[in-house]
Amino acid sequence: MHPQIQNMLRAVALEEKEQQERFRLDQQHSLKSLKAEGLALHPIRVTGKGFGYAEYPEIRFRLPFPAETQLFRDGSAIECFCADEEPVKGILLNLEGNMGEFRLFAPDFPDWIEDQGVGIKLSPDTRTTEIMKDSLQNLEKDKRLSRLFLEIHGEAEATTATVPGTAELPVFHNRKLNESQQIAVRAVLANEHILIVHGPPGTGKTTTLVEAIRQLADEGKKVLVSAPSNTAVDHISLGLVRGGLKVLRVGNIGKIDPELYGHTPEGRLKDSGHQKDIKALKVRAEEFRRMALKYKRNFGKAEREQRKLLFQEVKSIRDEIRKMRAYEEDKLFREAQVITGTPIGLRDAGLKSMHFDTLVIDEAGQCLEPLAWVIFPFAEKIVLAGDPYQLPPTVLGTEAAKLGLNRSILEAAIHHLPEVHLLDTQYRMRASIAGFSSAWFYENLLRTAVHLEDQGVHIHFIDTAGTGMEESQGPEGSSLQNEGELDIIQKLIDQEGLDPTTTAFISPYAGQVAVAKDSLPSEMRIRTIDSFQGQEAPVVIVSLVRSNADGDIGFLKDYRRMNVAMTRAKEKLYLVGDSATIGRDPFYQAMITYIEEKGQYRSAWELMH
Repeated sequence: MHPQIQNMLRAVALEEKEQQERFRLDQQHSLKSLKAEGLALHPIRVTGKGFGYAEYPEIRFRLPFPAETQLFRDGSAIECFCADEEPVKGILLNLEGNMGEFRLFAPDFPDWIEDQGVGIKLSPDTRTTEIMKDSLQNLEKDKRLSRLFLEIHGEAEATTATVPGTAELPVFHNRKLNESQQIAVRAVLANEHILIVHGPPGTGKTTTLVEAIRQLADEGKKVLVSAPSNTAVDHISLGLVRGGLKVLRVGNIGKIDPELYGHTPEGRLKDSGHQKDIKALKVRAEEFRRMALKYKRNFGKAEREQRKLLFQEVKSIRDEIRKMRAYEEDKLFREAQVITGTPIGLRDAGLKSMHFDTLVIDEAGQCLEPLAWVIFPFAEKIVLAGDPYQLPPTVLGTEAAKLGLNRSILEAAIHHLPEVHLLDTQYRMRASIAGFSSAWFYENLLRTAVHLEDQGVHIHFIDTAGTGMEESQGPEGSSLQNEGELDIIQKLIDQEGLDPTTTAFISPYAGQVAVAKDSLPSEMRIRTIDSFQGQEAPVVIVSLVRSNADGDIGFLKDYRRMNVAMTRAKEKLYLVGDSATIGRDPFYQAMITYIEEKGQYRSAWELMH
């Protein structure tokens, strides 16, 4: 086996082991320590219940306290627990601010779900890691994939993806595409192998991909579209639906845009002939469920057995419903021009027997490489789209990260493949807001559309050095916060006359975000930088938090996070931080120097008096 594949297998195994070790709740791993590491949310308050996808129980909840939620991403494997009770496995559907929702893989709600002391904790996602390992182990059995692996890793000369002049010039559906976008679309149409569409912030990557996929569909090609998160899949799926394509959005999707529901198998089958049969089965399942629920806690052995049999019957009926749906879904798969889903969602949809011309992976800069190999076998031609200079995939294990598991498929490929098409004009932000990122990350190749040239001052640095506004640890060892910065930000909002409805507050630290929600105007969007990737606002305030005598900047050291933070604002960007702490780092020193030249630098003292 190739050493690099062995290395990845080792990294996946280490990540799995790290998850199992760190997510354990026992004498060595107290609930307090799990909460401090951002691995558990406890207690939660249940605000609603219902049966959702495939009749699994779904629970809505709120957090009654500020919590470190960075690792709780949509689709994370979780366990719902309560003292002295058997935990129940599930999946986090969404978590925004202090409100969230999860699904349990159980026939019904646990009796204790509304007791005091219920919580959720991250759980090892052994299913995903097993699928990744299986894909890596089988990789070299396929000559095409084996060759592709060597090309991506620079160990074989990469095959040119497109043959110039072989594709007719298309008539673009979208007449507003710029030259670099048009070149990328033509490259996708002429692609015979694998290429990259590199889309820095604000350059219209989704717009470009939608046009390319529409053109492929016009040629009668069947296209598979994936992205590492459900949010990203929904975003591009909506663009394709609005472009008039027959889209089928697959996967375990909790909350999706209502506009997409009619394009999911569930939505498409709502009025099918089998729905009557499925409805009758659901009624039967509900009858057995009610009978089972008559047996409460603290009952005898015979009652426990009877309850168990009733729940087995419920499970059996639900399995029958799933089989009926699978039969109907197969027809939908064949009719669709484009099928979209996360890598695991597409793999679970059973698409192996189908032929796809092109696979497009959007947000490939956040896609773990082993996950990409799960779906690479599904299509002859591959398009990777994204930006390796924004946030990478999340990996929990330090050892796994050292072995490179947090290096995305895009990061692995971009330096070795000959076909990289840079989208070179950004339409989001004023020139001076984009300028620092263009220089530091994109070799000054990122241009700004003419109508966004500067008209005044658009980028500001508020320096808290010398004011005593130091960082502090949140309650119970949770995420860092800096209340002094929040006081300054409130003064900034008042003195600058900023409209809270068009202003967003972002920070790298969940603790700061939690405190900000209590102190800043409620109309503001208040998010972590990680959760704000892909979003934008007219005015953005970034609170950097770190202020200490040691010059310790923690994960601010990952400059890609700051690239995301600095490219969200359209009109005005305010960065609030301590130059004495962050200025020891070359990136932040260069950033402050840039703002002094192109924008406005001022001390926090000016706002305090």
